[in-house]
Amino acid sequence: MAQDTWRNWAGTETANPLRFATPRSVADLRALVCGAARQGQRVKAVGSGHSFTGVAVTDGILVSLDALTGIESVTLDEPAGALVTVLAGTRLHDLSEQLWHRGLAMINLGDIDVQSVAGALSTGTHGTGARFGGLATQVRALQVVLADGSVADCSPTENPELFEAARLGLGAVGIISKVTIQCVPNYVMHAVEKPESLDATLDRLDHDRATIDHFEFYWFPHTRRVLTKRNTRLPGDTPTSPLHPVRAYVDDELLSNVLFEGINRVASLAPSTIPKINRLSSRMLSAREFTDRSYRVFASERRVKFREMEYAVPTEALPDTLAAIDAWVEKSAFTVAFPVEVRFAAGDDVWLSTANGRDTAYIAVHQYHRRDHEPYFSAVEAIAREADGRPHWGKMHGRTAEDLRPVYPNFDEFLAVCDKYDPERMFDNAYLRTVLGR
Repeated sequence: MAQDTWRNWAGTETANPLRFATPRSVADLRALVCGAARQGQRVKAVGSGHSFTGVAVTDGILVSLDALTGIESVTLDEPAGALVTVLAGTRLHDLSEQLWHRGLAMINLGDIDVQSVAGALSTGTHGTGARFGGLATQVRALQVVLADGSVADCSPTENPELFEAARLGLGAVGIISKVTIQCVPNYVMHAVEKPESLDATLDRLDHDRATIDHFEFYWFPHTRRVLTKRNTRLPGDTPTSPLHPVRAYVDDELLSNVLFEGINRVASLAPSTIPKINRLSSRMLSAREFTDRSYRVFASERRVKFREMEYAVPTEALPDTLAAIDAWVEKSAFTVAFPVEVRFAAGDDVWLSTANGRDTAYIAVHQYHRRDHEPYFSAVEAIAREADGRPHWGKMHGRTAEDLRPVYPNFDEFLAVCDKYDPERMFDNAYLRTVLGR
């Protein structure tokens, strides 16, 4: 991190910190925080920079966790799998590879795996599957470097309040240095992807959520067409049948990245062509079926730059919410080239989880980085708020502490832990002041 200016992946946030630091051990990180405390400096940790918000921005010391990587220990937890302690800067992709060769896997993953473990946890990363929670639900213990430089271990039985706040904590409580994750025996997944109608997909939604391990779909605005993805878990020794390399290259590189970039460039110059492009694109989709290692099925590479907002709504509110978004798009004449992604998660008890206390449907909307996202995102946010929606902490939104507090039952408990462990606001920044009101 030698550059003077830090930028996140999407280009939505920049920072000009007082200095950059890349500690090479937990002891180095502790010493850095101790020094900052003596000098009254603010500190923020950053992982891969894949968050769309300013959660990692600071004018103080920006700490990269890139040198704190790797699996530290594996403790067998038969028959469930194992408890795996990993350093916080480890990228999810690298962790999945290392786990696989130990006969293990993450319980669930999102569709992006470039994030660091700590960054993904701290912003509420989740995958899809009505029986599965987000990444924070897989955490069994944490090691956190606190604002006074002390190193605290926490779990449901040791410093439980710190554990509850830090396992999805926006970096407001301290800097996570190690994470202990519940892993399971490795498994492969049978993937079935095919184009369908939106109406038929919604009609059988309850069935697919109940019977498919990991179900999601992508709706193409200006159409009634979707791409569905049904991924089923199979034992790890199941023979795999991955996509042929040529088919994988054509689908996932040429079409999903190269051609999609070109389409969006054209659409930026002529937005009126987007409805026709979407209708054509959705009709050109072809079905595909394959079996591969779980983490290879979960994640996909996305190199087309975009802005993203995602809202979590109660599952039963999904059809009406999508209908309202569709009505706004058609009424406003605003054109949308990116599909709307819909995923699912089980309710959980994590304090700041978007799925806290309720089974959840996630609606993610995107806009190409060369186009104005504001009218679209504002409209979707207003619609989602009517459904008691909660915004993804790592994606763009316009919410503040005043209107977030009522939708999170443990909001004030979280703030109390922040006040206890960081009374001088060492880990504060503008984003946290907005969403937490501290």
